[in-house]
Amino acid sequence: MILRQKKFTIALCYDFDGTLSPHNMQEYSFIPKLQQQPEKFWSDASMTAKKNDCDLILAYMYLMCRRAKEAKIKIRREDFVNFGKQVEFFKGLSPEFNRESENGELFSEIVPDWFERTKSYAKSLGAELKHFVISSGIKEMIEGSKIGGKFDQIFASSFMYDESGAAVWPAQCINYTNKMQFLFRINKGVWDTQKTINHYMPENDRPVPFKRMIYIGDGMTDIPAMKLVKSQGGYSIAVHDGSRRKGKSSEKLLNENRVNFVAKADYSRGSVLEAQVMRVIAKIAAEYRVESNE
Repeated sequence: MILRQKKFTIALCYDFDGTLSPHNMQEYSFIPKLQQQPEKFWSDASMTAKKNDCDLILAYMYLMCRRAKEAKIKIRREDFVNFGKQVEFFKGLSPEFNRESENGELFSEIVPDWFERTKSYAKSLGAELKHFVISSGIKEMIEGSKIGGKFDQIFASSFMYDESGAAVWPAQCINYTNKMQFLFRINKGVWDTQKTINHYMPENDRPVPFKRMIYIGDGMTDIPAMKLVKSQGGYSIAVHDGSRRKGKSSEKLLNENRVNFVAKADYSRGSVLEAQVMRVIAKIAAEYRVESNE
């Protein structure tokens, strides 16, 4: 008799700016359209937040609306989607076209992207891998990006729009503390933000226990989320762009026991980050089999 293995879910959760993309998403097309330097925009956002004792994410979203109006730049939903098309990503997150030499002959190979490789590997171990973004950036821009369609859910800051379709007010604001709310939504399978996550749900009924979560982030704003996942038995990874300064910052998180691993944000085949994540996926799958007697 052949026993059919029960499928289980592993959640791979990401921050966005600095984690998947080298820079803040607004810096690729939105801020250049304002004819302003990114440093000036973010400095003004910080000053606005400080002056009004305001959340920094709300401050920058307010400033996006105000500066766009002053510069007569349209910021309808479709405009944000188009801004997102210009966002660039770290190596490996999009399909790669390689030319390699074997026995003196050149041949071409299309390397599947990070999302396909990790999903395929998890599937080979009997798991369904789902990808989630939890970002303080703009949801519409992430949706419009080259990898927007790769995620099972995108949790990010977003705007309300008036009758003409223009952005007028923040609809959702995700900062470094309420990122944890969305980890609990993944944990319980509650996607509708109008529905509370505070209702009791037995651990065994939760679609994705924290011990089957992997969180990848790049900095201080990810610390509460990374610490939560790690403390609940999951795995947190701090990534950096390869520079000495950011590498040391990531190492500090490791030394403070806030993350399990540190790696350069290189998502290409054969990278250190890929090896770490694949090992964690295999470990989670093995632990599931032991616990479920399969």
